[in-house]
Amino acid sequence: MTIAIVDYGMGNLFSIYNALDYVRASPKMVKEPAALQGFQGIVVPGVGAFGQCMARLSLFQEALSRARQDGVPIFGICVGLQVLFEESEESPGARGLGWIKGKVVKLPDSVMIPQMGWNGLSIKKHVEMLDGIEEGDMFYFVHSYYGQPADGSVLVATVEHGVTVTAAVASGNVFATQFHPEKSGARGLHILENFVRSVKC
Repeated sequence: MTIAIVDYGMGNLFSIYNALDYVRASPKMVKEPAALQGFQGIVVPGVGAFGQCMARLSLFQEALSRARQDGVPIFGICVGLQVLFEESEESPGARGLGWIKGKVVKLPDSVMIPQMGWNGLSIKKHVEMLDGIEEGDMFYFVHSYYGQPADGSVLVATVEHGVTVTAAVASGNVFATQFHPEKSGARGLHILENFVRSVKC
């Protein structure tokens, strides 16, 4: 069982690689869209501006869409969550993957931007990826923008940072977190273990 990490030049690749390796996921960096075929799971990391990420990720868009349609479990992290939406205030005119209806908006000026540090989850609905995760468990965030889904049914967890911030979403075989599980200690590793288990099923 091997999990692909999409290496499109944006993201905390080595930290997520090491975390997945620790939970025995047999991760592999994938730099070419054609090479995404045949993996049992896919991780889409992301660090940086929405528009810049999408400009690079667009090369993988067709391969990712095909994997999604084929039911391959896909895990987005940080900007890897944001690109699932249709658009972002950070990069007007740039189009996201559009897998989740809604847009990405900036945190209010009344709070520290970026949000950088630990925050406790408010769980909105149970999904397999949060098995063993409890209300208030702490996870590590670094971001200035957050997704606002048009359909509340995709919302899995939130945190408070001046406003209610989307912390995790799920839609079909796609799951994503605004926080960094690979930087969130034992709880974050547990979520990655849940992902690996979902890939094996």
